Amino acid sequence: MRRIAEHKRKIWKAMEHTIGMRIPLFLAFLILTLVPLLVQVRFTSGYFYQSHVEERMAEAQNRCLILANKIRSSDYINVLLSGNPNPALDAELSTTADLMNGRIVLVDDSFKILKDTFGLSRGKTLVVSDVLKAFDGETSSYLNQKKKYFYVAQPIQAKSTDAAPIDSDVAAGNGKNTAGVQGVLLLMASTENSALLQEKIVQKTGFLQLVMFCFILIADLLAAACLLKPFRRLQQQLDMVAEGNLDQDIDVKTYRETRDISEAVMQTIRKLKNLDRSRQEFVSNVSHELKTPLTSIRVLADSLMGMESAPAELYQEFMQDISAEIDREGKIIDDLLTLVKMDKSSPDLNIAQTSINGLLEQILKRMTPIAKRRNIEITYESKREVSADVDEVKLSLALSNLVENAIKYNREEGKVWVTLDADHKFFYVKVEDNGVGIPKEFQERVFERFYRVDKARSRETGGTGLGLAITKNIILLHQGAIRLKSEEGKGATFTVRIPLNYIP
Repeated sequence: MRRIAEHKRKIWKAMEHTIGMRIPLFLAFLILTLVPLLVQVRFTSGYFYQSHVEERMAEAQNRCLILANKIRSSDYINVLLSGNPNPALDAELSTTADLMNGRIVLVDDSFKILKDTFGLSRGKTLVVSDVLKAFDGETSSYLNQKKKYFYVAQPIQAKSTDAAPIDSDVAAGNGKNTAGVQGVLLLMASTENSALLQEKIVQKTGFLQLVMFCFILIADLLAAACLLKPFRRLQQQLDMVAEGNLDQDIDVKTYRETRDISEAVMQTIRKLKNLDRSRQEFVSNVSHELKTPLTSIRVLADSLMGMESAPAELYQEFMQDISAEIDREGKIIDDLLTLVKMDKSSPDLNIAQTSINGLLEQILKRMTPIAKRRNIEITYESKREVSADVDEVKLSLALSNLVENAIKYNREEGKVWVTLDADHKFFYVKVEDNGVGIPKEFQERVFERFYRVDKARSRETGGTGLGLAITKNIILLHQGAIRLKSEEGKGATFTVRIPLNYIP
């Protein structure tokens, strides 16, 4: 059973991928239009049936009232009891029964059937609730929709109405009625004609329904096609983008949905363009950065080879320069490998509870000798003890880059302030210096790879242009953020915010 269920799920998933929007839209339109049409036809036929039956019952009541008055005025019941015929009234009763497609029964005050237009029940006793109500002077009617018939019970008043109400013996059929009602006219009629009329209405409206169905079907197909036309145009433009044409404009603004999709796709295309441009710049910068030390090494090596009798001091100086260029090359390669590792879709993070206070103290301990060589003072302030879920090695690298930059790009006898603070969700590390600062027009690009504000100074300090890019990537991996605030000539402040609890 489990295999069958899995197979069904696979089939359904396959159908989800193959079925387009046209079929659901078409079905939705069809249901929304066809269902009201069917309900309308059903309601209309039912309404006509009910109206026709009510009209026939009203007509039957009127005819029964007219006949009851004629029977009373002609003393028809006593004439029948005396055995004398009344051909004119007999004919009128039969004609009325035929017109109503029914049967007329005349009952006297002893509940005996005096007249039956069918000629089947004459002389028999008829005691039912509606006949009893009629002998009490109440006209009643009843409709049986299941068996498709109705009847009307019409009381026939006697010429003398000074008698007492029907007693129990009369109700049981054992006495004489003296309630002022000498008989009951009972008209029973079939509703088959009304049912046939309903069927004819359904049949006649069936053709109209079929025509309307075809019209609705065509209209639904056209509506679905019109609604999907912008999406097909969007798909065509996206296909061109998929083929590599990033200059293709996605502009389908027929609907709000297609406009939103177009804007989202264009934003994605712009990001792809920027990414492609960044990739090209990155490749160019990597080539340049790796080529520069190699060129210097070649020049130095060629110079040494051209000196047949170079002094040992000069030879040693040249070798020191070559060693420095090799170290620089190694630093660039190490930083590139670090970036490559962090650019993976799911870079490895060794998250553990770490004392941020202790981490900063270790970083500043390593950086103090570098700062002293330039007479730069480092001030550290911890406002509270902070522990957080971080990758200690990677975060140490990121914060070390910030402190090292604050030292390298500072003036002689400058100052660096490092501050640690936290709230209930994040901890904050602020690295501030009073150095040269970063011009406003360059602040957005300082986190780009190989970007240098002052390329000459970066060469002197041994920078690769990758430190801040690595720092930002590490902070982003920790679900944090970094912000730069700087003013040229007054220094720069980098503020790092990282969650206390790492949630993958």
